[in-house]
Amino acid sequence: MPKKKRNPEAVKLAESIMKSYNPESVEDMQEALKDVFGPLFESMLQGEMNNHLGYEAHSKEEKGHENRRNGYGVKSVKTSFGEVDIQVPRDRDGSFEPELIPKRKRDVSGIETKILSLYARGMSQRDISSTIEDIYGFSVSHEMVSNITDQILPELEKWQSRPLSKCYAFLFVDCMYVTVREDYEAKEYAVYTILGYDLKGTKEILGLWLNQTESKNRWMQIFDELKTRGVEDVFFISMDGVSGLEEGVRSIFPSVMVQRCIVHLVRNAVRYIPSKDYKAVCQDMKSFYGASSLKAAIVAFEAFEKRWSAYSGAVEVWKRNFSHIEQLFDYGSAIRKVMYTTNAVESVHSSFRKVTKKGAFPNENALLKVLYLRTKELHLKWDGGRIQNWSMVLNQLMVNDKFANRIEKYSVFLS
Repeated sequence: MPKKKRNPEAVKLAESIMKSYNPESVEDMQEALKDVFGPLFESMLQGEMNNHLGYEAHSKEEKGHENRRNGYGVKSVKTSFGEVDIQVPRDRDGSFEPELIPKRKRDVSGIETKILSLYARGMSQRDISSTIEDIYGFSVSHEMVSNITDQILPELEKWQSRPLSKCYAFLFVDCMYVTVREDYEAKEYAVYTILGYDLKGTKEILGLWLNQTESKNRWMQIFDELKTRGVEDVFFISMDGVSGLEEGVRSIFPSVMVQRCIVHLVRNAVRYIPSKDYKAVCQDMKSFYGASSLKAAIVAFEAFEKRWSAYSGAVEVWKRNFSHIEQLFDYGSAIRKVMYTTNAVESVHSSFRKVTKKGAFPNENALLKVLYLRTKELHLKWDGGRIQNWSMVLNQLMVNDKFANRIEKYSVFLS
């Protein structure tokens, strides 16, 4: 594999650090980086002062006001690499209010947080570098952006292996595809995502996994991993139809109810419908999968089958999967509304696509960093809030013989 080309300026910087500090350990390197970040922050502060005064240091041009530079103040600030002493420029009338390191603020690891935030929003390393330069007048190399975002990799690894709740009422599973470059070849990678609702009705993304394809075997490995991370029981799993997966899931969680996503079945059926009948067919499909009772659903499906027999492909989709319509009516309407579709996890993927649409990622870690940062933002947005109408869902679960004892077993998690 050809050696990856580095930014020449970054290489010079690295060589200079190695020559000057001769680091022999991670701790030595962190000490060296502290010395690098000092001048970095000072250059950014100089850029802010230039903007505040309207001219650069040592400029001979005519000034439009009497305010001038007035030396420096020394300040010790906290970074991710430890305490760093910096010189903060001052002006004569004291009107300079730096944004990078505000007065009386001593924790400046926020610049790294800003870079992570920009990265989480799908900005490329080049765009982040340009943005920092526009704001502070100082260019941050692509390698520095990468190094800063790499700091979350240990956190990501810990998150991926964290213990999970013992019981989830609902799991929603789905895959999306993102382009990753591998050996100079662009390949589509499957991103496996599992969204869970615990017994309190709170949302949680259980994990993110990558693979070059979506397959039953990979899903099985993932479900087995969930069990090793502490998951003992799952009431419902809503998924698209991966061949053999339904039986495989039950081998790991024997009591789980597997629900095929009704929205995916609708999409599969309408592939066989010409545009002139699309609206009418969709309305008739809704009459049975959205019926108020099983009896009404069966009657509506018989009418659908008779009316649209010419579109045998669409009819067969539902005949093969009508058991997934029937089992919906074993539960109350509040439960049905939650379990009938994977829209919840597809909404997560929609959020992911906003930050992955920039193009191919250079490697798997680059993709995982973006997805993990986006996951953190989603969890912050949800902030432990419960699913809408969760009290009714829980009540309907508790009066069902299939779940009453299981809920009682894990009732400690409801407090």
